[in-house]
Amino acid sequence: MCVDTSLPCKCLTSDNPCEPCRMTVKDTETEEAHLSNNINAGQTESASEPDLNNSSTEVVRERGRNWGWMLSGIICVNILILGCALVSGSAYNNVKISTPDLQVFLIIILLLTSIWMVYYVIYTARMENAVIYKDDHAGPVWLRGGLVLFGLLSIIMDIFKIASYVGYLHCDSAVKVAFPVVQLVFILIQTYFLWVHAKDCVQLQRNISRCGLMLTLSTNLVLWMTNVTEESLHQTDLPDYPGNTTKLSGRHLYITKAGYGDDKCKCSHTSCSMFKEAYYYLYPFNIEYSLFASAMAYVMWKNVGRVAAEHSHHNIKFSLRDIFLGPVLGVLLVFTGLATFIVYEMEMKKDDHDASKKDQAVMMHFVMNIVIVTLMSVSSVIGCAIYRVDHREHVSEKNPTRSLDVGLLVGASLGQFIISYFSIVAMVATGAKGYLNGLNLAWSILMVIQLGLQNFFIIEGLHREPFHEVEPVAVVPNPYVLEPSQDLSILEVQVTDGKPNSELTAHGHTAEHRHKLAWKRRVLKEVCAFLLMGNIILWIMPAFGARPQFDHDTETEFYKFNMWAAVVNIGLPFGIFYRMHSVASLFEVFLCS
Repeated sequence: MCVDTSLPCKCLTSDNPCEPCRMTVKDTETEEAHLSNNINAGQTESASEPDLNNSSTEVVRERGRNWGWMLSGIICVNILILGCALVSGSAYNNVKISTPDLQVFLIIILLLTSIWMVYYVIYTARMENAVIYKDDHAGPVWLRGGLVLFGLLSIIMDIFKIASYVGYLHCDSAVKVAFPVVQLVFILIQTYFLWVHAKDCVQLQRNISRCGLMLTLSTNLVLWMTNVTEESLHQTDLPDYPGNTTKLSGRHLYITKAGYGDDKCKCSHTSCSMFKEAYYYLYPFNIEYSLFASAMAYVMWKNVGRVAAEHSHHNIKFSLRDIFLGPVLGVLLVFTGLATFIVYEMEMKKDDHDASKKDQAVMMHFVMNIVIVTLMSVSSVIGCAIYRVDHREHVSEKNPTRSLDVGLLVGASLGQFIISYFSIVAMVATGAKGYLNGLNLAWSILMVIQLGLQNFFIIEGLHREPFHEVEPVAVVPNPYVLEPSQDLSILEVQVTDGKPNSELTAHGHTAEHRHKLAWKRRVLKEVCAFLLMGNIILWIMPAFGARPQFDHDTETEFYKFNMWAAVVNIGLPFGIFYRMHSVASLFEVFLCS
């Protein structure tokens, strides 16, 4: 037993330690255990602190993102509802909302949107990390090129409006001159903004960017509503002055009352009527410009804060190589449709009221449209059949641009569906008596079929991976691998000849398979080219004034004028936009084919 604790105990060298030494060893082990536990606990706490910080940061970011989306959505909804109320009120003479009142509201939102776009351009140019990622699918060159083209034509329309409204300054509001001036500046700023920044995935000032983009979207939609309403009233309103001999179509109305509404105010120069007719025919381009800008602003809004995948977009080039039939037939269809449309419009705008000639013009228009939609339906069926034997993978990557394309395609087609089904009900209910009613019924039924087939073809094409040409790689069999029936001397002869007996291609792509692949690609390109040209002519005719819905009065008598005018004025703008959007989507499918 250890007696003197100041000296080292000798029992530690033996295998039988004394009681105090055993207690000392036990206390030491206990302290070390506590110390190690404390160290581990401290390490665990320190390791968990970053996780807690990261999770709390993510929660704050998610709350900020939701707050930005909600606030931007509130801004958009309020501007749209207020704009819709003002546009609807100014459309009727018995409501005390004048055109200058509406234009003051438009000037305010145009100026606010222009100021924000200038701020965005300056801010992103000065900040290095404001835009780190780009969405390669958003804002392709051909879409931005279409925006520039429509923007240029819209600027020309504003110049004609300014030249026309200046002649009425002595007796009308100066706001009518100020509005096209502000709109012209807005179009210049917005076109540059969307051309340069359409692919941006903004990472800084996200909430401000979301609100600004929703302001841009709602401003363009209010402009679209204003232009559509004014253009529709030119076609369907009845003049309220005595001596009216105009048909229900109101085709001559816009010449005398285009945006002025007061016959006592006379133009101070002789070119007013010429400018009126000129800018009236530029309305369709301004309408499409507003819709193009709205769609691009929406995609930018969806991309705010988005981390886009790099190198996810395939480099696809436009080429008309190896296709001939589709473009040629499509161009022929466009020129034929233009010829019949011009004859039809000239006959409808004549002052004489020869009913038989007008009926013949309407019949020619119906027949031409029946031929167009029939050929387009057959082409869509061929394209859908090719997709059945096409084994390309479906696109799995989520992209806001593609989702928007599909949503707009289906949503816009509802306008033409509505008009067609209303016509079908009217024709069937009245018995479809007469050749014009029979043609109208056939056109409406074929239009429904064509819309369904084309939507399926375009949506399926947008969700397919692009074709990739894989160069065949020759795989030469090893001549030194002996088979049981071969002799070494035979192998030597084969090697000295330098020509393998058989040549395989990588991934099993034989020449026959490559031929089939090229054949399917050609057919899809032919179908896309023909459908694209068909949609162009179906956009041109209603966009530039064709209104067979009022020139043929069966639906007007069946539904009464006010109800039928409401159906057409709501559905037709969406149908016109559907055709232009189909052109853009078919071009995308053409590139992927």
